[in-house]
Amino acid sequence: MIALLIAGAFSLAFTLFLTPLFARLFKKLSWGQFIRDDGPQAHHTKRGTPTMGGIVFLLGAFLGYLVGHWVAGVPLTMVGMLVFGMAGGLGLVGFIDDFTKTRKQRSLGIGGWTKIAGQVIVGTVFAILAIHPEFLDENFLTPASGFISAVRDISWLNLFTFGAVIGVILFVIWVNTITVSVSNAVNVTDGLDGLASGASIFAIAAYIFIGFWQANQSCFNALLDPLVDYKCYVVRDPLDLAVVAAALCGALLGFLWWNTSPAQIFMGDTGSLGIGGALAALAILTRTELLLVLVGGLFLLTTGSVIIQRVWFKITKWRYGQGRRVFLMSPLHHHFELKGWAEVTVVVRFWLIAALFVATGVGLFYLEWVSR
Repeated sequence: MIALLIAGAFSLAFTLFLTPLFARLFKKLSWGQFIRDDGPQAHHTKRGTPTMGGIVFLLGAFLGYLVGHWVAGVPLTMVGMLVFGMAGGLGLVGFIDDFTKTRKQRSLGIGGWTKIAGQVIVGTVFAILAIHPEFLDENFLTPASGFISAVRDISWLNLFTFGAVIGVILFVIWVNTITVSVSNAVNVTDGLDGLASGASIFAIAAYIFIGFWQANQSCFNALLDPLVDYKCYVVRDPLDLAVVAAALCGALLGFLWWNTSPAQIFMGDTGSLGIGGALAALAILTRTELLLVLVGGLFLLTTGSVIIQRVWFKITKWRYGQGRRVFLMSPLHHHFELKGWAEVTVVVRFWLIAALFVATGVGLFYLEWVSR
């Protein structure tokens, strides 16, 4: 608990007080946001706003995590470093994309497929390091043997029933699917001042509670008391995952102070891909991948609007010779902007939607937890 509180407080203070300094530095380096000509006209006033703010809160969260452990005298764990490794790796992919945009002053950075290739490389390294060694041992006994969880372990989704080698291959594919999907979903949502950062705070905060609940019913406790017959969670160091989530939330809260409308700094792809990576890592390491559909419901909603828009446009263009649109503009938040909603109104209402999704996901997880 001490590590969690210190990590969150330090990260919050770091981004709250130092973000303006980083913003001035980024401006001197000419790391300003490029605005697309085909975007909402109101956004053109944001041209030149310092971007790549993800550097600030990813660094703040990592330092907060380290300081929290140092003050509490608790050793670092592999799972904590894995989350930051995933976030930092995808943040680096986003940084390269952002840097290319600012250098060439265009909306296209390194290209879609190149970006996905970078995400896959990071996801593959993470997957290999994240595999529980116990699952490769046929003699490892646990009441909950499923490798993938929703709100409850699902035995028929146990990838390792096909054997260790095939299980590892399937797990790497599964991890990359989640990594690419979640990181790009957060990236798509980052279109208005404070929208992605605020929604991410709600989503990541869910894993503070999930980590605590899983620690109370871990399989380590079950092995200590073999006479107790109950389902347990095969999760490594769930309390440390809660500390990581607290550090990320604190850093994002401090950053949001400067990122909310009118934003003085943007997170850029550096931040959005980094956040997506952290969310994916937390879901995978807590074995709640399918629950992420609810915890990250707003990201799914905005990404879904883009998919619907593109698919419908192509179908109608093929059928009628001219493409038609479902929304005035995608992603969904731009649709409401063009309908006349103020940017702040869209952001706050989308925050509320994100909070409702998270509350539903955490509520379902809690009901499953108390029923064990």
